[in-house]
Amino acid sequence: MDYLIIIISAIFINNIVLAKFLGICPFLGVSKNTSIAVGMGAAVIFVMTIATIITYLVQHYLLMPFNIGYMQTVTYILVIAFLVQVVEIIMKKVSPELYQALGVYLPLITTNCAILGVAILVIQQDFNLIKSVVFAVANGLGFMLAIIIFSSLREQLDTADLPEYMQGVPAALITASILSMAFMGFAGLV
Repeated sequence: MDYLIIIISAIFINNIVLAKFLGICPFLGVSKNTSIAVGMGAAVIFVMTIATIITYLVQHYLLMPFNIGYMQTVTYILVIAFLVQVVEIIMKKVSPELYQALGVYLPLITTNCAILGVAILVIQQDFNLIKSVVFAVANGLGFMLAIIIFSSLREQLDTADLPEYMQGVPAALITASILSMAFMGFAGLV
């Protein structure tokens, strides 16, 4: 039951993008096309899950035993940067179109505060390794759900007859805020 609560809470109630406002940069930057948003969501899920596993192990078997917890943020950023490089190499080889489409936003996963935030939240909430993995995957799915919904809405907005001053970024920001308020409706679900 704990795992189901973690999953529902991370995807809907405490969505990393729409409730905690982490990972806004790729959320706004890579959401103009749904197929690209799916690729970004998959990359974030992969990096978030692996980064959480590695940072969990680093925290419990390196930082805590040697009493160097003050190195947490620097160590986590190095782990995330390494994983993003791995994803970049794999994506360039497997899907060059997606690699080109993501452009500068793929390396920006390194500075995606959602990934660093999830790694730190796992330690703060004192999860064990299994709960940490479930939490990371669920947060990645929450990120993917938010960016896919938002990109679908932005594609519809591109075809809408909006006043010139509302086209583009203003319409996207208003849509993002309405989407965030819609997710607030899940509060109290679990």
